[in-house]
Amino acid sequence: AQYAEIGEMTESVRSDALQVLATEAGGDLLLVNPTSFIRDDLAFWPGTLPTGMQLHRADGVIIRTQKTTNGTWIDTGPLMPYSVLALAIVPGTERAPSTMLSVDVTYLENEFLRVELNGDGDITRIYDKTNGREVLPDGAIANQFQAFEDRPLFWDAWDVDIFYEDKQWLAEPASSVNVVEAGPLRATLEIKRRILNSDYTQRISLAHNRGQLDVDTTINWQEKHVLLKVAFPVDVLTPTATYEIQWGNVERPTHRNTSWDWARFETCAQKWVDLSEGDYGVSLLNDCKYGHDIHNNVMRISLLRSPTMPDPVADQGEHRFAYSLLPHVGDWRNGTIAAAYGLNDPLLVYQSAQGIPVKTKAPIHSLVSVDSPNVVIETVKQAEDGDGMIVRLYECGRTRGEVMLQTNMAITEAWRTNLLEENQETLAVDSKNVTIPIRPYAIVTVRLRA
Repeated sequence: AQYAEIGEMTESVRSDALQVLATEAGGDLLLVNPTSFIRDDLAFWPGTLPTGMQLHRADGVIIRTQKTTNGTWIDTGPLMPYSVLALAIVPGTERAPSTMLSVDVTYLENEFLRVELNGDGDITRIYDKTNGREVLPDGAIANQFQAFEDRPLFWDAWDVDIFYEDKQWLAEPASSVNVVEAGPLRATLEIKRRILNSDYTQRISLAHNRGQLDVDTTINWQEKHVLLKVAFPVDVLTPTATYEIQWGNVERPTHRNTSWDWARFETCAQKWVDLSEGDYGVSLLNDCKYGHDIHNNVMRISLLRSPTMPDPVADQGEHRFAYSLLPHVGDWRNGTIAAAYGLNDPLLVYQSAQGIPVKTKAPIHSLVSVDSPNVVIETVKQAEDGDGMIVRLYECGRTRGEVMLQTNMAITEAWRTNLLEENQETLAVDSKNVTIPIRPYAIVTVRLRA
């Protein structure tokens, strides 16, 4: 109940702020990129266009859409970091865009990936068309649900003991596999299955413009003392795996050669984990799960547990979570972090309280951005003392140098501060740009005064 109340409060504050932006920019819909990355993923709007209407940008460019069961997918093209885009609903009939998406109950395919499934609903092949690579080893099954008996010796709700793998159950064959979205922007298979006493539904999707396989799961969890994992074996050879932590990442061995390696059979991570060879790798992204294990070439996410102490009905009931598989050239530095932020912070679509004509001269600029792909802007806020704006960023690629922080307003002064927002040193300012020296994995807080 408290979480629901907090959610309503924050939704109300955000809606009020977006309405101010909508009044300024005009249009019927406002699309917002809430991250520091250029975004080209699809935006979801829980509404539908009236018959004979379509979406336009201020410059008259038609925005492609796809109607789905509970709303509309919108393909805006590239959206700049921390930017807004006003769209108008105008008369017109959109021609169906031509894309390379195709789907059947046994496969999904776009320009980048071909994904094949067997009759049980298991993924048996993922072929990376861009790089000419089989992502899965021969005979492997991906997206496999694995349930294990979970009875730790001491702390029921806190510990996972290494012997949990002694007893394992797999999911039953699919009771149904249906095509629920068939393009042109997005294709989706809906698969219904059961593991032990718990029914679950998965929607496996490909968008037309990216080589990322998305899986959205809803499960009615009815187990006790069971740990649920999902496994993705990949055809990648590497002695180490990379796990994202808050504002950085760490490496762990993929082997168990020593007692220390054995003891680290489960590893905390946030939005992504990755296995990469010298020139190719695979990342596994998620939107809310923090337990992972990677042994040899098998990547797994811990999805659910069901301890009975101290809460005898812990985690019983419905859960929804999403994860994605992202094959890529090079290592995790090549697109993984942006894709993970995209999964966790989807593009916002706000419908204006009243239709306002799109103002053709309304600028669509980034509030803030950086010129270095290895630097992520994590926080933009008003200063606690009301003096200027605070921007907090971090270096994620283990490199050093200078980064240019770019804004859409003229900056008069800028300081590097500590986490308490106390000014430490003056930074070089050039109109709308601020130059910041940065070290590997550094967290930097900047105060900007316009």
